Amino acid sequence: MPRPIIAPSVLASDFGQLSAECKRMIKGGAEWLHMGTASQMTSGGRAIDYSAPPQMSWMGPPVLSCISKAVPGIFMDCHMMVAQPEKWVNDIADAGGSLYCFHIEATSDAVSLIRAIHERKMKAGVAISPDTSSTAITDEIGAAADMLLVMTVYPGRGGQKFIERCVPKVAELRARFPDKDIEVDGGVGPKTVGVCAKAGSNVIVAGTAVFGAPSPEDVIAELKASVAAAQGSKAQTP
Repeated sequence: MPRPIIAPSVLASDFGQLSAECKRMIKGGAEWLHMGTASQMTSGGRAIDYSAPPQMSWMGPPVLSCISKAVPGIFMDCHMMVAQPEKWVNDIADAGGSLYCFHIEATSDAVSLIRAIHERKMKAGVAISPDTSSTAITDEIGAAADMLLVMTVYPGRGGQKFIERCVPKVAELRARFPDKDIEVDGGVGPKTVGVCAKAGSNVIVAGTAVFGAPSPEDVIAELKASVAAAQGSKAQTP
């Protein structure tokens, strides 16, 4: 499997110290920073019309642009919880986004959108909400994408409980795409990372579990060790 990657969710940070918080996570061992760039999803995970200007979203382009300037070299994993995600590719690229992850529920032509993302020199991710089957990510879509995201909570609200029934979708995707980055997002921390890692996730998004910890670097190291241990046990399985 690909290497373990910990991506703290910046939505759990102190927004009054945003750049400092990002620097603190990188210094603590995080490879990516997970940016929830908008929240325009219904409770069922379906995207709705995006009507607010970008600066009114959680982490819109103006905010991302400021972070990218203040923290050179930062890898911003931009999770676009929006309808018509093709409209925001250029804005996120111009703001310094490194990976543009859209919801499969929000587009009718995922492959063309992935191509547009790649043309802007960003990695492309495809996300599925808890009520969406992993088979919605077809072999063609999965092969074209760089990262696949399995939501383990419903998009749009922090602090939700981890939905364990989503974990088998990670295993199904890992079986079909052994070399892809597979991310889990929602309610993931030291108590839940093990089941995700054993299913095949190598990219772990964690919010409060990291930002709220007395020693974020210890939590990041613990999460990374859990993924590495899971990978090691799989490698030793005959």
